[in-house]
Amino acid sequence: MPLPSLGRLSSRTNLKAVSSGRHRNAAKVAGDEVVEDKELTSYLAALAPDSDPESTGTGSRFGDAQVYQLRMNLIASQQLKDIAVARNLTPQALAQEWILERLSWEGQAASAQERRHSDAMTDEFHFPAETFEQPLVGH
Repeated sequence: MPLPSLGRLSSRTNLKAVSSGRHRNAAKVAGDEVVEDKELTSYLAALAPDSDPESTGTGSRFGDAQVYQLRMNLIASQQLKDIAVARNLTPQALAQEWILERLSWEGQAASAQERRHSDAMTDEFHFPAETFEQPLVGH
C-alpha cells in the first residue's frame, strides 16, 4: 500500500501543495498569492448578461412588451398543443402568432369600417349613369 505524500501537488491547479486543513491560522507561504487574470475576468464579464435573461421584471429586454397569462380548458389546451406539434412550433409561439394575426385582422376591419362611415358622411351622392339616359315615362 503506497504511503500518502504530504507534499503532493493539487490535481486541479498543479501549482500548490494540498492543504491538510489542520492549521487554519498558519502563515501563508509567499508563493500562495492569488493573481487575478484580468483578461479572463474581462472576457467572462463580456459574456455574462447584465441581468437574468429569463426575467420579465422590468420588461426592458423586450422593449414595451407585456406578458399575458392565458387559461384554457383541457380540450382547448390539448388542441393547441397538437396543432403546435404539427406545425413544429411551441404552443406559446402558436398562440402568440394567432393573437397577433387576429389583432391585424381586427385593425384592418376597423379601418375599412371607418372608411365606409366617412364615405357615407360626405355631401356627395352618386347616381347611376343609366338613370338619366332613360326617357321620362308619363309626361
